[in-house]
This record gives sequence, C-alpha cells and structure tokens, in this order.
Amino acid sequence: MRIVELPEIEAVLDEDAALAAVEDGFRRMQRGGVHLAEVSHLAFGDPPGDCHVKGGHITGDAVFVFKFATSFYRNPELGLSSSNGFMIVVSAQTGEQLAMLRDQGYLTDVRTALAGAISARAIVRPGSKVLGIVGTGIQARMQARMIARLLGLTDVLIHGRSMDKAKALAAEIGGRAVALPELCARADLVVTTTPSTVPWLRAEMVRPGTRIVAVGADTPGKQELETELTGRARVIVDSRVQCVDHGEAGWAVRAGLIASDALIELGALLERPIAFEPDEIVVADLTGVAVQDIAIAKTVWNRLAAA
Repeated sequence: MRIVELPEIEAVLDEDAALAAVEDGFRRMQRGGVHLAEVSHLAFGDPPGDCHVKGGHITGDAVFVFKFATSFYRNPELGLSSSNGFMIVVSAQTGEQLAMLRDQGYLTDVRTALAGAISARAIVRPGSKVLGIVGTGIQARMQARMIARLLGLTDVLIHGRSMDKAKALAAEIGGRAVALPELCARADLVVTTTPSTVPWLRAEMVRPGTRIVAVGADTPGKQELETELTGRARVIVDSRVQCVDHGEAGWAVRAGLIASDALIELGALLERPIAFEPDEIVVADLTGVAVQDIAIAKTVWNRLAAA
C-alpha cells in the first residue's frame, strides 16, 4: 500500500477538477449510482471534538474509498489544526488497499468547501453581491475564498465569537469584521461554519430573499439555525437521510414544521435547477456525504497513479 503524505497530496490536487468531480458525485448519487456505507460518529465532550468514518463506492469505479476524520475544536489553542485524518483508496476488484492518503484532514476540509460552493451556486439569488461568513476557523476561511471566487462576490463580511479572530480573518481574505445583525442585514448569501449547539441565526434576523449555506451541523446535537428559521425556508439537503438524522433539517422535521419529503436533495437540484422566488429564504443543509470523499480521493489518486 502506498503511503501518500500531505505535501504530495497538495501538490497534485486540482481544485477545479475536484469541484467537477464532487458535483458529478452528487448527480450520480441522485441517479442511484452510489453505494454508501452507514456513517459512524464518535463525540467527545472535554475537550470538545468528534470523529467521523464515511465510505462508499460509485458504480463502475475501479476503486472505493473510506475516510477517517477528526475535529477537535480547541486544538488551535495548542498550536494544532482542528482537523485531522486520512483516506484509504481500495481496489473494487480485489479489495487490495492501494493507498493511504495521509491528508491530515485537508481533503475533508477542501471537499466540504467545494460542496458549500456548489450549493451556493445552485441557490444564490441573481444579482447577489455580499457574502457573509459566520465563524473564523478553517471552513470559514475556505468557504469565503472558494465561494467568493466561484460566484464573484467581492464584498465579504465576517462574524465570530471573537472579534479579534474575525478581524484577523477579514484582513487575510480582504473582508470586514462586523456584528451579526449587520451581517444578516447586508449579506445576500450567508455561510455558517461553526460546531455550535446553540443557533446563531434566528428567524427575525434573516430578511426575505436571504440564501444560507449551513455546514456546521454534521453530528447529532449541533445546530446553527433556529428551528423556526429552517422551518419557514425552502430546504436543500446533501442527503435527506443524514440531514433528518443530524442536520439542520432534522430540527424542523422533528418540530413538525417541515415534512421530510419536502426536502430537496442537492443532486436533484443540480439535475433540475429551480428558479427560486426573489424573496424566498433558501437553506442548503450540508452534513457531508461520503460521495464527496470518494470524488476528491479519486481526483488525487488518479493523478498519482498516472505520474
């Protein structure tokens, strides 16, 4: 089995190719061409963190992929990244482990940002100019850069629990740190990127026509959006099963505010785009699906194998 370290992974990763592969993966999942293993979660309270194991196979592929990823949110206080992990690429013909991609969580972070950008492009209101980012960590930085580049949004607002961290991130990406009410009042597209268990965005904060990409709620108990807000929005989900179980959508479904069959899967939206009403609030609830891991790992492995 080939062991591939992070520098080599970074050197061969083509973000544009990965973006196309992840989008294609969502489309294939919608068509029934993806077999996903059941997701495993392990949560930690002190220090706060979680571990995810996801995997699957796209029909016809020569390989399948399993991913082990951890997130420990106080790691930056220790000078460590909050993300870590690896991906295993396995032959679908023999079961031989072909490669361990020791990406230290990098590929998971990138594929999450790619899904955010894909979702943002699918739901953004025409004429949108202002991007709002809630959070100051790895995903805040990646989502801000990727979505701003893909959609051409040049005005970026940042809000976080620490105004100093918000200002530092804003200076790094050319944005501006603001209070949450101002962000909600000005942003056409809001991206929430925190591991919060207490909602950041309340229904009365969000004006009609706002589009929201929520990436933080990826395990049971996490919630960035008030249940009432999600319940009154048009909701797009990366996976209906996952989002009802442990995403933003699940809170609204359990409260009886929205039916699970009213949730629109991202793959379906990509296959058949919707012309949303200008004043419609649209939420993309992203819990992270293994097809994203398969897609980005294949992008890296194919380039490595061809070298």
